[in-house]
Amino acid sequence: MDTTQNTMRLTPLARGTIFIGLAALGVASVRIFAPSFLERVIPSAKEKTSMVPLSADLPLLGDDGRTRAAAPLGKGPGCAQLPEVRVELWAWNSQMGLMLANGGPQSAAGSLMCQEGVNAKLMRQDDGTKMREDLVTFANELKHGQAQPKDGVAFVAIMGDGSATFLAETNKVLGKLGPDFKAKVVGSSGYSWGEDKFMGPAAWKQNPSTSRGGLVAGVVRDGDWNIAQKWLAENRLCNNPDDKTWDPNCLNWVNTPGYVEAAQAYIAGVCEDRKVVANGKPTGETKHVCVDGVVTWTPGDVDVAQKKGGLVSIVSTKEYRGQMPQVLIGIDAWMKANRKTVDGMLSAMLKGGDRITSDSTALDAAAAVSAQVYGEGDAAYWKKYFQGTTEPDAKGQPVELGGSRVNNLADDLYLFGVKAYAPDSANLFAATYTVFGNIVSAQYPELVPSFPAVREVLDTSYLEDLAKRGTSTAKADLPKFDAAAPVKEVVSNGSWNIAFESGKASFSPGAKKTLDELFDQLVIAGGAAVEIHGHTDSQGDAKQNLALSEARAFAVKRYLEARSAANFPEGRVRIFAHGQENPIAPNATPEGRAMNRRVQIIVGTTKS
Repeated sequence: MDTTQNTMRLTPLARGTIFIGLAALGVASVRIFAPSFLERVIPSAKEKTSMVPLSADLPLLGDDGRTRAAAPLGKGPGCAQLPEVRVELWAWNSQMGLMLANGGPQSAAGSLMCQEGVNAKLMRQDDGTKMREDLVTFANELKHGQAQPKDGVAFVAIMGDGSATFLAETNKVLGKLGPDFKAKVVGSSGYSWGEDKFMGPAAWKQNPSTSRGGLVAGVVRDGDWNIAQKWLAENRLCNNPDDKTWDPNCLNWVNTPGYVEAAQAYIAGVCEDRKVVANGKPTGETKHVCVDGVVTWTPGDVDVAQKKGGLVSIVSTKEYRGQMPQVLIGIDAWMKANRKTVDGMLSAMLKGGDRITSDSTALDAAAAVSAQVYGEGDAAYWKKYFQGTTEPDAKGQPVELGGSRVNNLADDLYLFGVKAYAPDSANLFAATYTVFGNIVSAQYPELVPSFPAVREVLDTSYLEDLAKRGTSTAKADLPKFDAAAPVKEVVSNGSWNIAFESGKASFSPGAKKTLDELFDQLVIAGGAAVEIHGHTDSQGDAKQNLALSEARAFAVKRYLEARSAANFPEGRVRIFAHGQENPIAPNATPEGRAMNRRVQIIVGTTKS
């Protein structure tokens, strides 16, 4: 038997045209998370070591099955007599509930916002640095006696998986005004569930190792970059964090100033001459490399498909459903002083999400507001890509585009792990926030040496206010899996050396860290089924080893389900026992046997 040792504006078209022009002139890629206004010069590391990214452990959400009632919207200004609450947000379909609730760029007559006593102004802002500056401006005026500041913004809305990086710098500045002036997360309007994606050649999807040496355009250290980092980590592939060099054994980056520009870099065929490195060390060679992959969201993915084609969705928030909630961030001192307004804003937003899920006319209305707020496209465009679609690209190849979901109150209580109302759920936001904060800190320690703990940036008391009212009976969208449906497309396949007691299916004390990492990893990949394959070495009886491998795989399954039944519902985790039959190293040595005593985790989709 085996023994085990114990992250006034130009339209995307205009911005893309400018970017292509710069690329044609040979301008080097720029850092996407631009320097803050207090730190204009950020030193570049002389030498960056390529690495397998830290495991990205994302939360999980599931299929929609709710029934709700819709209500008509009014037209025209609705409550201009109330103080204006300014909100900056990216052009992103996860905010449909907020769009419906507001009824227009400014809260409209008959809107949910006006009914809740909130006069909100929604403003598109795709620049994270500008968002940060506007929050600081607002906080400064508040600090100096303006109860309702006229400049800056009260809230920004960003991707939850980029919030650790955003808040690390933002709260470093805001903290100088006092601890009550820091920014905090208070709610979420929805999720990206497919819209944000890592696109590349079909070969990368079929065999992840063929992505070695690839050059991907995107916003480094932020949301969609994180998708690729998680995929690399799960497939034990390395990332080159230096966007000025090229490592043939890792994935490499062109750092663009925006997600639409990332798509345009691929469409334009941007190429660069890069110094070749091996694990961060210069080889003395130079290589001419061209963009052959993209991380982006709608409209970037649509542009790639329609204007050039040739790329598929390698992985997206369809599989990593827990990764990318929209998060609403405000200044703590103002929110405490305007608690009724914050409660009203969240209530309206989450009621908007409820209505969209049950009535197509509500979605039509929200899509029309999106076109107004974002300043491009029309209602049909935003509705289509909110729902998600598969369509032929410019080369006739089918490609998945778009896909987002809205939240109701129950969804938010589930997302933020409010135990009084979601007792069987993990804090999905905490997992996302911490995992991707760690990834950025590990690869860019000079830029993000640390980030605030979740408890310092999350305030669920406003959501709890709403829950105590008991006005909503809508339930959360929890995941559902059919145990009989086999995995048809593998997203990742990796070995986990989980320590068990010798010859037993009980975990050794050293297993906890690995199990916690595995839990977070699978929580984030919430849209995917999980296969646990148990393996042993060749020591002992083959039949006993087969039984032991099965028992150990079931032990891992029980651990995951006990941690969070909501994230690991019946049918998600499947067990396969192999005993000693599939060694990955010679059993003749202790080192080889240790490698063979493993749990293989396959993450994949059951729908093709």
